[in-house]
Amino acid sequence: MSDVVIGLEVHCQLDTRTKLFCPCSTDYRDDGPNTHVCPVCLGLPGTMPATNRAAIEYALKVAKAFHCTIPEECEFSRKNYFYPDLPKGYQITQYDRPLALGGYIEIEGEEGGEKRVRLTRIHVEEDPGRLVHKGNVDRGRYSLVDYNRSGVPLIEIVTEPDMCSPKEARRLLAQLRATLEYLGVYDSEKEGSLRVDANISIRGHERAEVKNISSYRGVEKALTFEITRQRSLIRRGATIERETRHFVEARGTTTSSRSKVEEHDYRYFPEPDLPPLRVAGWVDAIALPELPAARRERFVAQYSLSLNHARTLTGDLRLAAFYEEVAGDDPALAATWVADTLLGELNYRDRTVATVDPARFRALLALVRAGTITDRSGIEVLRAVLDGDEEPKAVVDRLGLAATGDDGVAVAIAEAIAEFPQAVADYRAGKASAINYLAGQVMKKTRGRADPRELGRLLAEALEE
Repeated sequence: MSDVVIGLEVHCQLDTRTKLFCPCSTDYRDDGPNTHVCPVCLGLPGTMPATNRAAIEYALKVAKAFHCTIPEECEFSRKNYFYPDLPKGYQITQYDRPLALGGYIEIEGEEGGEKRVRLTRIHVEEDPGRLVHKGNVDRGRYSLVDYNRSGVPLIEIVTEPDMCSPKEARRLLAQLRATLEYLGVYDSEKEGSLRVDANISIRGHERAEVKNISSYRGVEKALTFEITRQRSLIRRGATIERETRHFVEARGTTTSSRSKVEEHDYRYFPEPDLPPLRVAGWVDAIALPELPAARRERFVAQYSLSLNHARTLTGDLRLAAFYEEVAGDDPALAATWVADTLLGELNYRDRTVATVDPARFRALLALVRAGTITDRSGIEVLRAVLDGDEEPKAVVDRLGLAATGDDGVAVAIAEAIAEFPQAVADYRAGKASAINYLAGQVMKKTRGRADPRELGRLLAEALEE
Protein backbone atom coordinates (compact mmCIF):
# COMPACT_ATOMS: atom_id res chain seq x y z
CA MET A 1 0.00 0.00 0.00
CA SER A 2 1.28 3.46 -0.87
CA ASP A 3 2.25 5.70 2.04
CA VAL A 4 0.84 8.75 0.21
CA VAL A 5 -2.62 10.00 1.23
CA ILE A 6 -4.43 12.50 -1.00
CA GLY A 7 -7.85 14.15 -0.78
CA LEU A 8 -9.18 16.91 -3.02
CA GLU A 9 -11.56 19.82 -2.65
CA VAL A 10 -12.69 20.78 -6.14
CA HIS A 11 -14.47 24.08 -6.83
CA CYS A 12 -16.46 24.07 -10.08
CA GLN A 13 -18.30 27.06 -11.48
CA LEU A 14 -21.83 26.17 -12.56
CA ASP A 15 -22.59 27.43 -16.06
CA THR A 16 -25.76 29.36 -15.23
CA ARG A 17 -26.73 32.59 -16.98
CA THR A 18 -26.92 34.59 -13.76
CA LYS A 19 -25.16 34.62 -10.40
CA LEU A 20 -26.17 32.62 -7.34
CA PHE A 21 -27.95 35.35 -5.38
CA CYS A 22 -28.53 38.19 -7.87
CA PRO A 23 -29.48 38.70 -11.56
CA CYS A 24 -25.99 39.79 -12.73
CA SER A 25 -24.74 37.95 -15.80
CA THR A 26 -21.99 35.35 -15.35
CA ASP A 27 -20.78 35.97 -18.92
CA TYR A 28 -18.20 38.56 -17.91
CA ARG A 29 -14.84 37.33 -19.20
CA ASP A 30 -14.69 39.44 -22.37
CA ASP A 31 -15.83 42.59 -20.60
CA GLY A 32 -13.92 45.02 -18.43
CA PRO A 33 -13.36 44.51 -14.69
CA ASN A 34 -16.22 45.37 -12.29
CA THR A 35 -18.80 45.66 -15.09
CA HIS A 36 -21.05 42.74 -14.05
CA VAL A 37 -21.81 43.81 -10.50
CA CYS A 38 -24.74 45.09 -8.47
CA PRO A 39 -25.42 46.04 -4.83
CA VAL A 40 -26.09 42.36 -3.93
CA CYS A 41 -22.86 40.84 -5.24
CA LEU A 42 -20.90 43.86 -3.98
CA GLY A 43 -22.29 43.24 -0.50
CA LEU A 44 -23.69 46.72 0.01
CA PRO A 45 -25.66 47.29 3.25
CA GLY A 46 -29.36 46.49 3.15
CA THR A 47 -29.26 44.16 0.13
CA MET A 48 -31.08 40.82 0.18
CA PRO A 49 -29.92 37.67 -1.66
CA ALA A 50 -32.37 35.47 -3.59
CA THR A 51 -31.31 31.92 -4.51
CA ASN A 52 -30.93 31.01 -8.19
CA ARG A 53 -33.11 27.92 -8.74
CA ALA A 54 -31.12 26.82 -11.82
CA ALA A 55 -27.91 26.67 -9.78
CA ILE A 56 -29.54 24.36 -7.22
CA GLU A 57 -30.93 22.14 -9.99
CA TYR A 58 -27.48 21.92 -11.60
CA ALA A 59 -25.93 20.96 -8.25
CA LEU A 60 -28.58 18.27 -7.71
CA LYS A 61 -27.83 16.91 -11.17
CA VAL A 62 -24.18 16.52 -10.22
CA ALA A 63 -25.08 14.91 -6.90
CA LYS A 64 -27.35 12.39 -8.65
CA ALA A 65 -24.66 11.53 -11.21
CA PHE A 66 -22.17 10.79 -8.42
CA HIS A 67 -24.61 8.63 -6.39
CA CYS A 68 -24.90 11.07 -3.47
CA THR A 69 -27.54 11.08 -0.75
CA ILE A 70 -29.74 14.20 -0.78
CA PRO A 71 -30.88 15.20 2.74
CA GLU A 72 -34.44 16.38 3.25
CA GLU A 73 -33.21 19.88 4.06
CA CYS A 74 -30.06 21.90 3.39
CA GLU A 75 -29.06 25.34 4.59
CA PHE A 76 -26.77 28.23 3.66
CA SER A 77 -24.33 29.60 6.23
CA ARG A 78 -22.02 32.57 6.56
CA LYS A 79 -18.31 31.80 6.51
CA ASN A 80 -16.66 34.82 8.09
CA TYR A 81 -13.20 35.92 7.04
CA PHE A 82 -11.53 39.02 5.64
CA TYR A 83 -10.02 39.11 2.17
CA PRO A 84 -9.99 41.99 -0.35
CA ASP A 85 -12.00 40.03 -2.94
CA LEU A 86 -14.80 39.32 -0.44
CA PRO A 87 -16.63 42.65 -0.07
CA LYS A 88 -19.22 41.46 2.50
CA GLY A 89 -16.57 40.17 4.90
CA TYR A 90 -18.18 36.71 4.68
CA GLN A 91 -18.95 34.10 2.04
CA ILE A 92 -22.39 32.51 1.69
CA THR A 93 -21.73 28.78 1.60
CA GLN A 94 -23.03 25.56 3.17
CA TYR A 95 -21.52 24.13 6.32
CA ASP A 96 -23.09 21.45 8.53
CA ARG A 97 -26.19 21.00 6.33
CA PRO A 98 -24.90 20.62 2.75
CA LEU A 99 -26.89 19.83 -0.37
CA ALA A 100 -25.48 16.30 -0.80
CA LEU A 101 -23.60 13.71 1.24
CA GLY A 102 -21.55 10.64 0.33
CA GLY A 103 -21.36 9.26 -3.19
CA TYR A 104 -18.33 8.24 -5.21
CA ILE A 105 -16.41 8.73 -8.46
CA GLU A 106 -14.93 5.75 -10.30
CA ILE A 107 -11.44 6.07 -11.80
CA GLU A 108 -8.74 3.80 -13.16
CA GLY A 109 -6.65 2.83 -10.14
CA GLU A 110 -2.87 3.05 -9.87
CA GLU A 111 -2.57 -0.73 -10.16
CA GLY A 112 -5.16 -1.08 -12.92
CA GLY A 113 -8.84 -1.87 -12.65
CA GLU A 114 -11.63 0.38 -11.42
CA LYS A 115 -11.25 2.23 -8.13
CA ARG A 116 -13.93 4.12 -6.21
CA VAL A 117 -12.95 7.42 -4.67
CA ARG A 118 -15.54 8.22 -2.00
CA LEU A 119 -17.05 11.68 -1.71
CA THR A 120 -17.62 13.37 1.62
CA ARG A 121 -20.08 15.99 0.41
CA ILE A 122 -21.10 18.38 -2.33
CA HIS A 123 -22.19 21.85 -1.30
CA VAL A 124 -23.18 25.08 -3.05
CA GLU A 125 -21.53 28.43 -2.44
CA GLU A 126 -20.79 31.78 -4.07
CA ASP A 127 -17.47 32.52 -5.73
CA PRO A 128 -15.43 35.41 -4.29
CA GLY A 129 -14.02 38.09 -6.56
CA ARG A 130 -10.63 37.90 -8.22
CA LEU A 131 -7.32 39.49 -7.28
CA VAL A 132 -5.06 40.55 -10.16
CA HIS A 133 -1.50 40.73 -8.85
CA LYS A 134 0.93 43.19 -10.41
CA GLY A 135 4.05 41.10 -10.21
CA ASN A 136 4.09 37.67 -8.55
CA VAL A 137 1.86 36.77 -5.63
CA ASP A 138 4.70 36.98 -3.10
CA ARG A 139 6.42 40.22 -4.07
CA GLY A 140 3.98 42.10 -6.30
CA ARG A 141 3.88 45.89 -5.93
CA TYR A 142 0.10 45.92 -5.59
CA SER A 143 -3.06 43.95 -6.43
CA LEU A 144 -6.27 44.99 -8.17
CA VAL A 145 -9.71 43.58 -7.33
CA ASP A 146 -12.25 42.53 -9.97
CA TYR A 147 -15.70 41.71 -8.53
CA ASN A 148 -17.17 40.37 -11.80
CA ARG A 149 -16.69 36.82 -10.50
CA SER A 150 -18.15 37.64 -7.08
CA GLY A 151 -21.38 35.68 -6.62
CA VAL A 152 -20.92 33.21 -9.50
CA PRO A 153 -22.41 29.86 -8.35
CA LEU A 154 -19.92 27.20 -7.30
CA ILE A 155 -20.18 23.65 -6.16
CA GLU A 156 -17.43 22.31 -3.93
CA ILE A 157 -16.88 18.57 -4.26
CA VAL A 158 -14.94 17.17 -1.31
CA THR A 159 -13.40 13.71 -1.58
CA GLU A 160 -12.28 11.32 1.10
CA PRO A 161 -8.48 10.81 1.26
CA ASP A 162 -8.71 7.74 -0.98
CA MET A 163 -6.07 8.60 -3.61
CA CYS A 164 -2.50 7.41 -3.28
CA SER A 165 -0.66 9.12 -6.15
CA PRO A 166 -0.67 12.34 -8.18
CA LYS A 167 -1.67 10.29 -11.23
CA GLU A 168 -4.83 9.06 -9.48
CA ALA A 169 -5.68 12.65 -8.52
CA ARG A 170 -5.33 13.76 -12.12
CA ARG A 171 -7.51 10.87 -13.30
CA LEU A 172 -10.19 11.83 -10.82
CA LEU A 173 -10.19 15.41 -12.08
CA ALA A 174 -10.41 14.22 -15.68
CA GLN A 175 -13.37 11.98 -14.84
CA LEU A 176 -15.01 14.77 -12.85
CA ARG A 177 -14.58 17.30 -15.65
CA ALA A 178 -15.93 14.87 -18.26
CA THR A 179 -19.01 14.10 -16.18
CA LEU A 180 -19.75 17.77 -15.54
CA GLU A 181 -19.50 18.49 -19.27
CA TYR A 182 -21.78 15.57 -20.14
CA LEU A 183 -24.30 16.91 -17.62
CA GLY A 184 -24.21 20.33 -19.31
CA VAL A 185 -23.60 22.21 -16.06
CA TYR A 186 -19.99 23.31 -16.59
CA ASP A 187 -17.89 24.93 -19.32
CA SER A 188 -14.24 23.93 -19.20
CA GLU A 189 -13.34 26.58 -21.78
CA LYS A 190 -13.97 29.38 -19.28
CA GLU A 191 -10.89 30.55 -17.42
CA GLY A 192 -11.01 29.80 -13.70
CA SER A 193 -14.04 27.51 -14.00
CA LEU A 194 -12.31 24.75 -12.00
CA ARG A 195 -9.94 25.23 -9.07
CA VAL A 196 -8.52 22.62 -6.75
CA ASP A 197 -7.31 22.54 -3.15
CA ALA A 198 -5.28 19.40 -2.47
CA ASN A 199 -4.66 17.87 0.95
CA ILE A 200 -1.62 15.59 1.00
CA SER A 201 0.33 13.74 3.64
CA ILE A 202 2.72 10.87 4.13
CA ARG A 203 0.88 8.26 6.19
CA GLY A 204 1.42 8.84 9.91
CA HIS A 205 2.48 12.48 9.49
CA GLU A 206 0.72 15.85 9.43
CA ARG A 207 -0.85 17.02 6.18
CA ALA A 208 -0.43 20.14 4.11
CA GLU A 209 -3.07 21.86 1.99
CA VAL A 210 -2.10 23.30 -1.40
CA LYS A 211 -4.59 25.99 -2.44
CA ASN A 212 -6.06 27.24 -5.71
CA ILE A 213 -4.45 25.01 -8.33
CA SER A 214 -6.03 25.89 -11.65
CA SER A 215 -5.13 23.01 -13.99
CA TYR A 216 -5.07 19.20 -14.04
CA ARG A 217 -1.39 19.21 -14.91
CA GLY A 218 -0.82 21.71 -12.10
CA VAL A 219 -2.42 19.33 -9.58
CA GLU A 220 -0.10 16.52 -10.61
CA LYS A 221 2.95 18.82 -10.46
CA ALA A 222 2.00 20.30 -7.09
CA LEU A 223 1.37 16.90 -5.52
CA THR A 224 4.58 15.45 -6.95
CA PHE A 225 6.57 18.35 -5.48
CA GLU A 226 4.83 18.03 -2.11
CA ILE A 227 5.55 14.28 -1.90
CA THR A 228 9.24 14.97 -2.52
CA ARG A 229 9.31 17.88 -0.03
CA GLN A 230 7.56 15.98 2.75
CA ARG A 231 9.63 12.81 2.32
CA SER A 232 12.79 14.90 2.39
CA LEU A 233 11.71 16.46 5.71
CA ILE A 234 10.94 13.04 7.17
CA ARG A 235 14.35 11.67 6.13
CA ARG A 236 16.05 14.60 7.88
CA GLY A 237 14.04 14.04 11.04
CA ALA A 238 12.20 17.34 10.68
CA THR A 239 8.56 17.89 11.63
CA ILE A 240 5.97 18.44 8.90
CA GLU A 241 3.87 21.43 9.90
CA ARG A 242 0.15 21.52 9.25
CA GLU A 243 -0.09 24.51 6.95
CA THR A 244 -1.60 26.02 3.84
CA ARG A 245 0.74 26.29 0.86
CA HIS A 246 0.56 28.13 -2.46
CA PHE A 247 1.43 26.45 -5.77
CA VAL A 248 3.78 28.48 -7.97
CA GLU A 249 2.90 27.05 -11.37
CA ALA A 250 5.76 28.72 -13.25
CA ARG A 251 8.31 26.95 -11.03
CA GLY A 252 6.34 23.79 -10.24
CA THR A 253 6.89 24.33 -6.51
CA THR A 254 4.81 25.14 -3.42
CA THR A 255 5.54 27.88 -0.90
CA SER A 256 4.29 28.32 2.65
CA SER A 257 1.32 30.68 2.88
CA ARG A 258 0.00 30.48 6.43
CA SER A 259 -0.71 28.05 9.25
CA LYS A 260 -3.77 25.91 8.62
CA VAL A 261 -7.04 27.68 9.49
CA GLU A 262 -9.47 25.56 11.52
CA GLU A 263 -13.25 25.48 10.99
CA HIS A 264 -13.98 27.36 14.21
CA ASP A 265 -11.86 30.28 12.96
CA TYR A 266 -14.53 31.01 10.33
CA ARG A 267 -17.33 31.43 12.92
CA TYR A 268 -19.97 29.74 10.77
CA PHE A 269 -23.62 30.48 11.50
CA PRO A 270 -26.85 30.04 9.45
CA GLU A 271 -27.44 32.71 6.81
CA PRO A 272 -30.31 34.76 8.29
CA ASP A 273 -31.47 36.17 4.92
CA LEU A 274 -32.02 32.77 3.25
CA PRO A 275 -34.46 30.09 4.45
CA PRO A 276 -33.47 26.40 4.47
CA LEU A 277 -34.03 24.56 1.18
CA ARG A 278 -36.15 21.42 0.89
CA VAL A 279 -35.09 20.07 -2.50
CA ALA A 280 -34.82 16.29 -2.00
CA GLY A 281 -38.14 15.92 -3.80
CA TRP A 282 -36.69 17.49 -6.95
CA VAL A 283 -34.25 14.65 -7.55
CA ASP A 284 -36.64 12.11 -9.11
CA ALA A 285 -37.61 14.62 -11.80
CA ILE A 286 -33.99 15.23 -12.81
CA ALA A 287 -33.11 13.22 -15.94
CA LEU A 288 -29.45 12.34 -16.50
CA PRO A 289 -27.95 12.09 -19.98
CA GLU A 290 -25.65 9.26 -21.07
CA LEU A 291 -22.59 9.72 -18.84
CA PRO A 292 -18.94 8.89 -19.69
CA ALA A 293 -18.96 5.38 -18.15
CA ALA A 294 -22.15 4.39 -19.99
CA ARG A 295 -20.86 5.85 -23.26
CA ARG A 296 -17.59 3.99 -22.83
CA GLU A 297 -19.44 0.70 -22.42
CA ARG A 298 -21.57 1.48 -25.46
CA PHE A 299 -18.52 2.28 -27.59
CA VAL A 300 -16.98 -1.07 -26.68
CA ALA A 301 -20.22 -2.94 -27.48
CA GLN A 302 -21.41 -0.95 -30.50
CA TYR A 303 -18.10 -0.22 -32.25
CA SER A 304 -16.01 -3.18 -30.96
CA LEU A 305 -13.36 -0.81 -29.61
CA SER A 306 -10.63 -1.64 -27.13
CA LEU A 307 -11.21 -0.41 -23.61
CA ASN A 308 -8.28 2.01 -23.89
CA HIS A 309 -9.63 3.58 -27.09
CA ALA A 310 -13.14 3.78 -25.63
CA ARG A 311 -11.82 5.40 -22.45
CA THR A 312 -9.84 8.00 -24.42
CA LEU A 313 -12.68 8.82 -26.82
CA THR A 314 -15.34 9.21 -24.13
CA GLY A 315 -13.14 11.22 -21.74
CA ASP A 316 -14.16 14.43 -23.49
CA LEU A 317 -17.71 15.19 -24.61
CA ARG A 318 -16.64 16.99 -27.80
CA LEU A 319 -14.21 14.23 -28.74
CA ALA A 320 -16.84 11.54 -28.24
CA ALA A 321 -19.30 13.43 -30.45
CA PHE A 322 -16.61 13.99 -33.11
CA TYR A 323 -15.73 10.28 -33.14
CA GLU A 324 -19.34 9.24 -33.65
CA GLU A 325 -19.58 11.72 -36.52
CA VAL A 326 -16.55 10.22 -38.34
CA ALA A 327 -16.81 6.53 -37.35
CA GLY A 328 -18.60 5.59 -40.58
CA ASP A 329 -18.17 2.06 -41.96
CA ASP A 330 -14.84 1.40 -40.23
CA PRO A 331 -15.16 2.45 -36.57
CA ALA A 332 -11.94 0.65 -35.58
CA LEU A 333 -9.90 2.62 -38.15
CA ALA A 334 -11.58 5.86 -37.05
CA ALA A 335 -10.85 5.12 -33.38
CA THR A 336 -7.16 4.56 -34.08
CA TRP A 337 -6.86 7.74 -36.11
CA VAL A 338 -8.82 9.91 -33.68
CA ALA A 339 -7.42 8.58 -30.38
CA ASP A 340 -3.82 7.90 -31.43
CA THR A 341 -3.06 10.26 -34.31
CA LEU A 342 -5.42 13.24 -34.30
CA LEU A 343 -5.19 13.87 -30.55
CA GLY A 344 -1.39 13.89 -30.70
CA GLU A 345 -1.39 16.39 -33.55
CA LEU A 346 -3.92 18.62 -31.76
CA ASN A 347 -2.00 18.53 -28.48
CA TYR A 348 1.17 19.54 -30.33
CA ARG A 349 -0.70 22.52 -31.78
CA ASP A 350 -2.49 23.33 -28.50
CA ARG A 351 -5.84 22.98 -30.24
CA THR A 352 -9.09 21.14 -29.52
CA VAL A 353 -11.14 18.82 -31.68
CA ALA A 354 -13.68 21.63 -32.10
CA THR A 355 -11.29 23.17 -34.65
CA VAL A 356 -11.33 20.07 -36.91
CA ASP A 357 -13.75 19.74 -39.84
CA PRO A 358 -15.41 16.29 -39.50
CA ALA A 359 -16.12 16.13 -43.25
CA ARG A 360 -12.45 16.58 -44.13
CA PHE A 361 -11.41 14.04 -41.54
CA ARG A 362 -13.89 11.52 -42.99
CA ALA A 363 -12.44 12.18 -46.44
CA LEU A 364 -8.94 11.47 -45.10
CA LEU A 365 -10.10 8.19 -43.55
CA ALA A 366 -11.73 7.20 -46.84
CA LEU A 367 -8.39 7.67 -48.67
CA VAL A 368 -6.60 5.49 -46.10
CA ARG A 369 -9.30 2.83 -46.13
CA ALA A 370 -9.30 2.65 -49.95
CA GLY A 371 -5.51 2.25 -50.04
CA THR A 372 -5.12 5.50 -51.99
CA ILE A 373 -2.57 6.61 -49.38
CA THR A 374 -0.64 4.74 -46.72
CA ASP A 375 -0.92 5.39 -43.00
CA ARG A 376 2.40 7.25 -43.09
CA SER A 377 1.28 9.46 -45.96
CA GLY A 378 -2.05 9.94 -44.17
CA ILE A 379 -0.27 11.58 -41.25
CA GLU A 380 1.44 13.98 -43.66
CA VAL A 381 -1.95 14.77 -45.23
CA LEU A 382 -3.53 15.30 -41.80
CA ARG A 383 -0.82 17.77 -40.80
CA ALA A 384 -1.32 19.73 -44.02
CA VAL A 385 -5.10 19.79 -43.51
CA LEU A 386 -4.76 20.99 -39.90
CA ASP A 387 -2.25 23.69 -40.81
CA GLY A 388 -3.91 24.88 -44.02
CA ASP A 389 -7.25 25.09 -45.79
CA GLU A 390 -7.19 22.23 -48.31
CA GLU A 391 -9.22 19.11 -48.88
CA PRO A 392 -7.28 15.87 -48.21
CA LYS A 393 -7.42 14.77 -51.89
CA ALA A 394 -5.96 18.12 -52.97
CA VAL A 395 -3.06 17.65 -50.54
CA VAL A 396 -2.42 14.14 -51.91
CA ASP A 397 -2.32 15.45 -55.47
CA ARG A 398 -0.18 18.49 -54.63
CA LEU A 399 2.43 16.51 -52.68
CA GLY A 400 2.31 13.39 -54.85
CA LEU A 401 1.44 11.15 -51.91
CA ALA A 402 -0.69 8.56 -53.72
CA ALA A 403 0.38 5.02 -52.85
CA THR A 404 3.10 3.66 -55.12
CA GLY A 405 2.08 0.81 -57.45
CA ASP A 406 3.79 -2.59 -57.44
CA ASP A 407 6.30 -1.52 -60.09
CA GLY A 408 7.46 1.47 -58.08
CA VAL A 409 7.88 -0.61 -54.91
CA ALA A 410 9.74 -3.32 -56.82
CA VAL A 411 12.21 -0.77 -58.19
CA ALA A 412 12.76 0.70 -54.69
CA ILE A 413 13.32 -2.80 -53.25
CA ALA A 414 15.88 -3.64 -55.94
CA GLU A 415 17.72 -0.38 -55.27
CA ALA A 416 17.77 -0.96 -51.50
CA ILE A 417 19.12 -4.50 -51.91
CA ALA A 418 21.85 -3.24 -54.23
CA GLU A 419 22.83 -0.28 -52.04
CA PHE A 420 22.93 -2.06 -48.65
CA PRO A 421 24.66 -5.41 -49.14
CA GLN A 422 25.62 -5.70 -45.46
CA ALA A 423 21.97 -5.64 -44.39
CA VAL A 424 21.21 -8.25 -47.06
CA ALA A 425 24.05 -10.45 -45.80
CA ASP A 426 22.90 -10.04 -42.18
CA TYR A 427 19.37 -11.09 -43.09
CA ARG A 428 20.54 -14.12 -45.05
CA ALA A 429 22.80 -15.04 -42.12
CA GLY A 430 19.76 -15.31 -39.88
CA LYS A 431 19.45 -11.78 -38.45
CA ALA A 432 15.73 -11.31 -39.08
CA SER A 433 15.69 -7.69 -37.86
CA ALA A 434 17.87 -6.62 -40.80
CA ILE A 435 14.79 -6.68 -43.01
CA ASN A 436 13.38 -3.78 -40.98
CA TYR A 437 16.37 -1.65 -41.95
CA LEU A 438 15.83 -2.45 -45.61
CA ALA A 439 12.11 -1.72 -45.28
CA GLY A 440 12.98 1.69 -43.86
CA GLN A 441 15.18 2.44 -46.87
CA VAL A 442 12.37 1.43 -49.24
CA MET A 443 9.94 3.71 -47.39
CA LYS A 444 12.41 6.58 -47.76
CA LYS A 445 12.70 5.98 -51.48
CA THR A 446 8.93 5.87 -51.91
CA ARG A 447 8.36 8.80 -49.49
CA GLY A 448 6.18 6.56 -47.31
CA ARG A 449 3.89 5.61 -50.19
CA ALA A 450 4.63 1.86 -50.05
CA ASP A 451 2.03 -0.22 -48.22
CA PRO A 452 3.79 -1.45 -45.05
CA ARG A 453 1.57 -4.55 -44.92
CA GLU A 454 2.76 -5.65 -48.38
CA LEU A 455 6.30 -4.36 -48.13
CA GLY A 456 7.52 -7.02 -45.70
CA ARG A 457 6.24 -9.83 -47.89
CA LEU A 458 7.71 -8.34 -51.09
CA LEU A 459 11.08 -7.73 -49.44
CA ALA A 460 11.23 -11.28 -48.08
CA GLU A 461 10.43 -12.69 -51.52
CA ALA A 462 13.13 -10.56 -53.16
CA LEU A 463 15.75 -11.58 -50.58
CA GLU A 464 15.02 -15.25 -51.17
CA GLU A 465 15.82 -15.01 -54.86
